[in-house]
Amino acid sequence: MTTGLIPGGHPPEPRPTGERMPQQRHEPVGRSALHVDDRPRSSVITARAAASFEPVGRSVATARSFVRDTLQGWGFADVVDDAVVLTSELVTNAVVHAGTHAEVLCLRADDGVRIEVSDRYPEREVPLQSAHAAMGNLDREGGRGLQLCAALAARWGVDYTPTHKNVWFQLHLPERALGTRAAGPALPPDLLPLADGRVRVAVLQIDRKGSIAAWNDDAEELFGYAPSDVIGKPLTDLAAWPHTPGTATGIAEALQLSRWEGSYGIRGADGRVAQVYASHLRVRDTGGEPSTVCLLVRDHERAVLQTPQRVPAGDQSTGSDGQNADPFEVFIGSPAPDDLDGLLQRTVERARDMLDGDSAFLLLATDDETELEVRASTGLPSARQRFARVPVEAGPGRYGSARMPAVHDDLTAVPGAVPLLAGTGMRSVVTVPLKVEGRLTGSLGVAAEAPGRYSNEEALRLQFAADRIALAVESARLGELERLRRGSLSFLVEASDLLAGTLDRDQTLALMAQMTVPTLATWCAVYTIADQASEPYLSYVLHEDEELIDGIKSLLSKVPPPDPVPTPGARVWTAPGELAHQAALRSSMRSLGLSGGPTHQVAPGIGPTLATASAVGGETVVLPLVARNRVIGMLTLGKPTDEHFRQEILELAEDLSRRAALALDNARLYSERTAISQSLQRSLLPPGLPQIDGVEVEVIYRAAGEGNEVGGDFYDVFPIGDGAYGFAIGDVCGTGPNAAAVTGLARHALRLLAREGLSAPAVLERLNSAILDEGDRSRFLTLLYGELRPQEDGSAELKLVCAGHPLPLRLRQDGTVAASAEPQPLLGVIEDLELYEETVTLDPGDVLLCVTDGVTERREGTRMLGDDGLADVLTTCTGLTAGAVAARIMRAVERFASDAPSDDMAILAMRVPGLQQD
Repeated sequence: MTTGLIPGGHPPEPRPTGERMPQQRHEPVGRSALHVDDRPRSSVITARAAASFEPVGRSVATARSFVRDTLQGWGFADVVDDAVVLTSELVTNAVVHAGTHAEVLCLRADDGVRIEVSDRYPEREVPLQSAHAAMGNLDREGGRGLQLCAALAARWGVDYTPTHKNVWFQLHLPERALGTRAAGPALPPDLLPLADGRVRVAVLQIDRKGSIAAWNDDAEELFGYAPSDVIGKPLTDLAAWPHTPGTATGIAEALQLSRWEGSYGIRGADGRVAQVYASHLRVRDTGGEPSTVCLLVRDHERAVLQTPQRVPAGDQSTGSDGQNADPFEVFIGSPAPDDLDGLLQRTVERARDMLDGDSAFLLLATDDETELEVRASTGLPSARQRFARVPVEAGPGRYGSARMPAVHDDLTAVPGAVPLLAGTGMRSVVTVPLKVEGRLTGSLGVAAEAPGRYSNEEALRLQFAADRIALAVESARLGELERLRRGSLSFLVEASDLLAGTLDRDQTLALMAQMTVPTLATWCAVYTIADQASEPYLSYVLHEDEELIDGIKSLLSKVPPPDPVPTPGARVWTAPGELAHQAALRSSMRSLGLSGGPTHQVAPGIGPTLATASAVGGETVVLPLVARNRVIGMLTLGKPTDEHFRQEILELAEDLSRRAALALDNARLYSERTAISQSLQRSLLPPGLPQIDGVEVEVIYRAAGEGNEVGGDFYDVFPIGDGAYGFAIGDVCGTGPNAAAVTGLARHALRLLAREGLSAPAVLERLNSAILDEGDRSRFLTLLYGELRPQEDGSAELKLVCAGHPLPLRLRQDGTVAASAEPQPLLGVIEDLELYEETVTLDPGDVLLCVTDGVTERREGTRMLGDDGLADVLTTCTGLTAGAVAARIMRAVERFASDAPSDDMAILAMRVPGLQQD
């Protein structure tokens, strides 16, 4: 891939060099001609980034990363997901389907971004708009690129030149209001807010665990703590949060919200509580680590931070009667309608304040409108209740219906009428529906601890407010669903690419878990099933906190695995949570001496036990991994205590499980076939080298090709009898499994024939006949075969036949190197061979080196090692052992060229030790 980045100015047109031909323009199906850019671009180009990608499959992922990094660097995060999806499809068309290079150009302008993808296949047709033309089916592998452009891009088109086809699309940035967002009238000095001297704004940064990570000078001045005194401590140690009896404090929940604004207290170094007004903003760093920035001022100086209420754009003045104010703006205030979490949180806070309640909650309807999902609350344990679901119809009478306003004077008289408030200490409650065009979209409620607090008048006031915000809430909800859908599409594209990039089973399991945690779940476990008769086996466990992985793994090992049901979709699995709670209860009772034993301090194991119980105490679901109509495993997803999964997350997890199942099954099949192949290949190798008295023997063998342990080269050293040993080194024409089959025939035949007492020429002549008998499967073979017999004087006698093989080289003690045999015809070509044997005597200190042509024909460009180069290396091996000689030869061969060897290589070194060494 080659890239270039040119900031500023007007870039040259990204077209092939040469004279530009008239463009062919095709109108996209389903879009009007206005969406095809047939006018010159008037936007000012402020930056340009270009890259070229080779026609290989991995280029698609590289192109996605290039576009994502470029747009994020330009600050265009709003359109990154759409741009990545469109680029992925168009580059796939170019490098996979068209088989050409792809050139990607990103242009930044003041109003958005334009991306162009060019390939070198201009003959590919583009569907024209007509009654009979149709875009590619969404279920097909190809043909979706232009259809996605039509669906996602603001403008798009196709340009043709004689050598290139260029598909471009343009994405506009969401409109953001510029200038004043909120302002107040000019006031006399005596009406301005009062500040004590210099206004001090304390800036705190809270990490994801709720601990203080930063503490500025104003914070030290306001509260009396030096940074070293508070950094690393939980904010809850200092905060005096407004507490509602019977409920959680709520500070942890507030720190998790994208935005929060309100009052609470900070306990100073002098022990006094200072009332502050705070504005919280949730951020993340470049590594994706979330934290919360807290700005705090004295409560009476809240005007510095407090967001003023907005009035409708274009009319900044509001009459004294308030008739010109937008009811939505007056009730909600600052959150923009597209900020769903901020909108919902501000809604429940204002509803609670409006009716002077102790708590408030808001639920949104699911797609089928049969359940309501808790999305925001205040004064309640919101972290525990968030995304919990309750049926639309629950409880007796009209009070149980979310479709009508309801007032409960005392919840103790109607148990279960509002399940959300069970056990919270709330007694009276008023609930009203959120409706859009008569369709139930949610429910808003306000509750108080005292009974009889609300009447029909409060219900009407709350219903009036709900009617004002229902449409904005539904619009924001639909916007969130659309963003989730596009983000999910991008997530699945990346997941499919990662899963397709490996055939290793363990790596596939790890990828499945890493893509799931923490994006979809807090923890996950993968069970695998080897065959239909096997039980599910716990293969992988992952938690976002690595310290909890062992505890969860131990817990799951004590729980019977879930049933391998092939029914698609997620099903709830309660066994882990129940066992975790029981274990935590037993540990707590033992630590308090309530289990029959003596009372003692908290046991060391209770902390991990309680942490594990909290980690798996929420909702746990199981999704089947089905591939080729067989359940091959289960993907288990879990949440911490009292948390639940959203339906959108479960649907995304189901899509991921289908892709992961196929990838896991492919990895299993590949592993099985690789194991079979390796087992068969190992059977073709000699079992081991014999120990020969008076002779050192060393072999180095390298088979070419990934996954090959045996190729066309082979070797063998074996005892014949009467103190004699046979040795052979050969090379079958070709490499890979077909050549390996002939090596097996040759090696076993040599052993059998040699032990029959035949001479070396007779052995090779019969082997030649056996190879020719193979017919079409026969391959010619070069072979050096000999018989070695150690002598009493310390030398060794060798009888050799070199049938078309590279000649063996003899290294003497004085450093001279010479060939030790004459070339004779190779095997497997002619029927009647007349071979003869030659006798060679190795004196003490001599080395006989035998190699295959993969060593001598090692190439680097036009250079080749050759026989002379091998002899030169061997001359440097005087005095080395046989093992050292073989190792030096192999190092020289590997260093001769930078590329991996393309041919099999075998090195056989035999040395007679010198008399002095004996």
